[in-house]
Parts: sequence; structure tokens; C-alpha cells
Amino acid sequence: MAFDVLPGLGQPVRRLEDPRLLTGGGRFTANLAPAGMLHALFLRSPYAHARITAIRTEAALAMPGVVAILTGADIAHLGHNPAITEIRDREGRRHIEPKRLPMAQGLARHLGEIVAMVVAESLNAARDALEAIEADYDSLPAVTDGAAALLPGAPLVHEEAPGNLLCDWHKGDAAATEAAFAKAAHVVKVKHRSARLLAGYMETRSALAEWDEAAQRMTLTTPSQGVHVLHRLLCDNILHLPREALRVVTPDVGGGFGPKLPPYPEQALVCFAAMRLKRAVGWVQERSEHHLADTHARDLLAEASLALDADGRFLALKIEAVANFGAYVSTVNPTIPTTGMAKVMTSLYDIPAAHIAMRCAFTHTAPVDAVRGAGKPEALVLIERLVDEAARLLGQDAAELRRRNLIPRDAFPYRTALGYEYDSGNYEALLDGLLAQADAAGFEQRRVASAARGLRRGRGFACHLHGSGGWGDETSLVSVLPDGGIEARTGTQSQGQGHATAYAQVLSAAFGVPVEKVRIIQGDSDSIPRGGGTGGSSSTIISGTTLKRAADVAIEQGREDAAELLEAAPVDIEWRDGFYEIAGTDRRVSLADVAAHRGGLEGRADFADQVATWPAGIFLCEVEVDAETGQVTIDRLNAAIDVGRVVNPVLLAGQFHGGTAAGIGQALMEEARYDDDGQLLTVTLMDYAMPRAADTPSFGHVVLNTPSPNNFLGIKGMGELPTNGAPAAVANAVIDALAAEGVTHIDLPLTPQRVWQALRSVG
Repeated sequence: MAFDVLPGLGQPVRRLEDPRLLTGGGRFTANLAPAGMLHALFLRSPYAHARITAIRTEAALAMPGVVAILTGADIAHLGHNPAITEIRDREGRRHIEPKRLPMAQGLARHLGEIVAMVVAESLNAARDALEAIEADYDSLPAVTDGAAALLPGAPLVHEEAPGNLLCDWHKGDAAATEAAFAKAAHVVKVKHRSARLLAGYMETRSALAEWDEAAQRMTLTTPSQGVHVLHRLLCDNILHLPREALRVVTPDVGGGFGPKLPPYPEQALVCFAAMRLKRAVGWVQERSEHHLADTHARDLLAEASLALDADGRFLALKIEAVANFGAYVSTVNPTIPTTGMAKVMTSLYDIPAAHIAMRCAFTHTAPVDAVRGAGKPEALVLIERLVDEAARLLGQDAAELRRRNLIPRDAFPYRTALGYEYDSGNYEALLDGLLAQADAAGFEQRRVASAARGLRRGRGFACHLHGSGGWGDETSLVSVLPDGGIEARTGTQSQGQGHATAYAQVLSAAFGVPVEKVRIIQGDSDSIPRGGGTGGSSSTIISGTTLKRAADVAIEQGREDAAELLEAAPVDIEWRDGFYEIAGTDRRVSLADVAAHRGGLEGRADFADQVATWPAGIFLCEVEVDAETGQVTIDRLNAAIDVGRVVNPVLLAGQFHGGTAAGIGQALMEEARYDDDGQLLTVTLMDYAMPRAADTPSFGHVVLNTPSPNNFLGIKGMGELPTNGAPAAVANAVIDALAAEGVTHIDLPLTPQRVWQALRSVG
């Protein structure tokens, strides 16, 4: 595998999209309002579990400006929104997946589920009508906790799922794991609950459906993480439309993080309303609707055990857990708490045996799906807490115990006990680089200084990695225009990651042109043949490699024209740094000249590499804890990371900072909480805390890369890597600060109240 195919990569080019976005040039779905557009709003269930006994719409329908009111009966013929991944139990049975229609059919199964839709000439008219609808419910008992849902007698979410069990999923060798535990010299255990989280993107969801009666064709404009998944599921499964009858467009997107990948009921319903009314219909989500009805994340209860020999070497790992799936099986969630967790469960360690037993439960809560990390932060908190507990039990240094168990450099490619093959790495070098970068030797001096100010200081390590995912269902198109400009179409979708810059750098290096001459086009099912979208930290792997191959096709297409212009044989023409030249001479012609002569060049390529890569890192976090208030302050946070070949170090730093901030939020403050009746207690940002600049320290990171052999550019995914590791590092640091007080466990998030209560419980 040659990684020098694009030697011009790696430059710190500033983001090409920022001048437009920072000067008001962004084009978001909510900005669009074609003439005559109708406004849609949705009536949502005020109960987590209720029988809908009546919906009286007569008074609302008679109000000025109201065009239509739709209920479950109107859309009962529409189709099911299916999961596109699956899991199976030990007998090979697929997970249970009850149908999910765009609107509740007689029974509401979670707070915020849609029960009616208002369409009106103005937003105010729609709001007035929504308040005038009279809906009657018989409230039913609800269950919101995954483990409680599996207990005998728990309220049933779906008749198709007895006992609320969606799937009893296992991974690994249970017999080998138990045998290793039987001979272990030491065993440590932790029990941990991963809190339910929200995505919290700046741009809430929205949808604009425009029906062309003459063409019998719909255009849906909506923020997404890729138009093709949405297009396929809407056509084939939900709206029952021929694929040529729907165009899906995604303009600028203000954050995705996972929950903008699935199709949602509102997108299908605005399309249905536009077809029925033969007018454009638009909807913009309110923040409270995002909290109530967009897919949530995490929500896992797990017990983990680690077996060690007398020398502190890891022998086996086992996990028993319950994953809360919410009221329905969302688009990719079957593989989030299961294989998503399994991919990284053994972390960077050489662990010979492992087994996961995961029971997946339905509850009366919003569906759960991928949010940045997608099963991996939960796993890494478990394993990294175990390692710290083992170090404490054995009286060993936490860093050196990790070093003893790291996968050695010469073991790659390395197959884990759970069956995943890590591509490349040098984990001991990461640890050495981290210790130097973080001034680990000065920790004790800093601890003494903190104590002098009445604060407890602790430090926490976290080894972590990510297994990049997503779909390599990608065809990229590259055009060299007659004026020498480059246009490229690709099926991934930027939500702020900087695709327009990263992909332009790939094509700039391929064609030998300035990055400013490259224009990246995404988000249109009409002009882009196919694409799996953006998810799993794989966009640059998928689109970067495919765009490079498409560029090679375009360059080769121009060879004969270059030969004609240079009056030479095509076999004598070589490509070098943006020019076709006659081998062994100084006679050459530029790419722009050839494109002008030919009327443009075209290149097309399909993704031909592996999506999977295994970026890795090690965090070292230092915190100060105020025992009087429970307040945790992150003082220092350093990391060493391996993300393969770097396209742009500025974008890398941005992804590192943003991903780390997301991990800090999970560690210290974020939790979507329901009460026992299924009422969400965190409906607004007054109740749901998210990290701000004051909550984060200055981050330090050192990059020590090993290229991935799984794609010809050597790239590894980056976006989710720091989110995966940061919660474990913060958790370990806080427990290290409080261990002398007798505190050995606190569930995340480590809010002041929880820390204060933990200290008082042992005082």
C-alpha cells in the first residue's frame, strides 16, 4: 500500500466554506419559503403511554387560514419506517421490530409522538388551530427504564414483544471467558449507568415539500446526513413512491451528530400533505420538539468484570448489560449498543477472551439511535474504569498497568477477542507521547498546590479508539470545466465538518490546481448517483478516496487530447503536477488547456476500499474537585492520537476540540431524564445542560500517526474518536481525586449534586 499518491496533502488550509457562512451566505432549509407555502405543525401526545380515544378537529378546521388537519386514519395506508441494520439472538432470530407509522394509530407509545397534523396558510393560524384540537386520551401505565421494562409485570410497549424484550444479543466466547475468570488471580467489577443524551445541534430539523402536479413529482428539502438513505426509505418503505417521483435536497446543515441520518415522521407527513393539497408545505422544528421526539442516545445499564493474572496481565473481560431502545427500533440503533460497543470493548489492550450479553428493551421513551460515538463512549467508560480499579487493587501505577497490557506494535493487524481486526497502530508510542506532552511528572506537585487551596486534584487516563463505520455505497463524479475549474459531486454530507475544504485539498493535490478552483457539491439525489451519507467518521475515507479515483479517470480521459495538442503519441504523454507533458522533454500543456480543447473532462468512480479503520488515542485529564460544593473543574486535558494520514491539521484540531467538548458534556452535565410516568424533565435548555467554553480547558494534543492499510490514502476516521475517550478520562480523574475519601464510583454525569452526595455518603 503506497501512501504517497497525494504528497500535497497535510497542509493547514483554512476552511473554504467559512467566509460564506460567516457573512450570512448560508442556505438552510428553514430559510426557504416559496410563494404560497403552507405551514405545518404537529400535535404531540402529552402522555408516554395512552390510548387515543378521540381527536375532534371540527372547530380547528373551521378557523381562518386552516387548510387541512390530518390524523392517524388519514395516513394509515403509509408504510413502516424500518431499521436498516439488524441484530440476531443466539438462535439466529432477528430482532423484534414492530411497525412504526408516521403518526400514532390509536395508541401513543412515547411522550411527543405525533397524533395530528395541522396545515395552514400562516404559522400563527397553524398555532391557533393546534390549540383548538380536542384530543381525548386514556392514560396507561408507562415504563421508562430499560431494566425495569424487562421485569415481570412491566407495562407492555408492543404486543409483538413479550416482556418488552427486543433481542437477547451475545458476542464473544462465553466458555473461554468463564474459564479465564476461573483461573484469575484478581477480578475487578464495575456497574455503571450511561445517561440518556440529546444531540443538541444548532439547527433544529425542518422539512419543505414541493409537489409538481404537471410532473407528478415531489421535491423534499430537509437537513440530513445524506439524501440517498432518506430518498430510498421514503420511496420504498414509507410513501410508496417510484424513486423517480421524489427528489431529496439537503442544503447547508447546522450540525448532525447522528440524529439527522434517520427518516422522521415529519418528513413523510409534509410530503404526504403536499401531494394531497398540491401545494408546498413547510415545517421548522422547535427546540422542545427536538428534545421530545428526535432520537436520543446512550441509555445503558451495564456490569463489567475484568480478570487479571498475578502479574497484572488482563485475561478476560465480560459485560452484562441492558440497552434501552425506546418505543421503536430506529434506523441504525440495532447495531449501536451491540456491535458498536463490541468494536471497542477491549480498547487498546491485548485481552485473550471476552463476552458481551446484551438484553435490548422497549420502553415508553423516545427512540434511541446514533449520536457521536454510537455505543463506544459507554463501552470505554466501562473498560477504563475497570483498569483504574485494577490498578488501585494491585497498588500499581495506572499508566504502567496500561502499558503492560497494550497491544504490541508488531501484532498488527490485530484481531480482538470479539472478532474485530484493528488495522495499524503503535499504542506504546501514544502513551509515551502523551506522558511527555502532558507533563505527567509534574502531577504530584500540582496535586499539592491544589490541596493548599482546599481542592482535591485527580488525574485519569483513558485509552480509546473508534471503528469507523457508515456505508461505502458511494459513486463520486468529478468534472474539469472548460475554464479549468473543478466540480465534484459526492454522496456524503457535511454538517459542519469542513468537507468543502478537505475534499478540495484531495482534488487540488490530484489535479495540481489551487484549492480555490475546486467546488464540492453534495445533497441532491438528482445529481449524485448514490451515496451512503455521512456517519461513523468515514466521510473522508469514502469520498476522499473515491474522488481521487474519479480524478484519475478524468486525467486519463484527457491524455489523447493532450497528445493531439502536443502533436505526440498518447503513450508518450505523462501527467505531472497539473500538466500533461511529453516524457523526457519540457513540452507540456495544462489541465485547463486540455479541458478547454475537449469541452471538459469527466471522471466517475465507485468506492473501492474498506470503510473500517481504527483511529486510536490516549487521554490524560486532570481535575480539581471542590468537596464543599461538588463542583468539578477540568484543569488540564491532553491527548495523543493516531488518525492515519492527515488531510488538514486545522480541520483535525477542530474535530478534536469539538469531539472532546461533546465528551466533557457527557461526563459532567448532560442527561435527558424522564420521571416514572414518562414525562421528560429536560424539555428545554433551561433543564438540559450543555458544555460552554467556560467548561472546557485549553486542549493539548500530539499526533503520532500510523497510516491505515485499509484505504490507499492511509486515512483513518477522526470525528468520534475524542468523544469516545473523554468521558472515561474525566470519570477516572474525578474518582482519583476522591478515592482517598472512599468514593470509588459515581454514575455520569458528574454533576455537583452527585459528587457532593457521593462524598457525604462516605463521610
